[in-house]
Amino acid sequence: MNNQEKPLNPYLVMAVAILLPGCGQVLNQQPERGFRFLFFILLLGWITYHLTTPAHTMVGRLAGGIFIYSLAVLDAYKWARVRWERHRHGLDTPPAGRSAG
Repeated sequence: MNNQEKPLNPYLVMAVAILLPGCGQVLNQQPERGFRFLFFILLLGWITYHLTTPAHTMVGRLAGGIFIYSLAVLDAYKWARVRWERHRHGLDTPPAGRSAG
């Protein structure tokens, strides 16, 4: 991230993460993390879907994926908030004598 660039509002990142799983991490400049979350959402959703019976509700059948999805939303918000606060307090600049990249 360019040190002059203001990070996105954490609430905006959280809203995007709710609507598009894994994209909150992409907005936080952590695309690999977002892809990992998306992979495990799909994987655990698929596993719990196939381990349950049709008698269960859809939420119950997709519980593993929903659990990881909720962790992904919280993770995106947390890192957006950390970036926001570091920028607000001027802590996102590199130490003197060191380059940013």
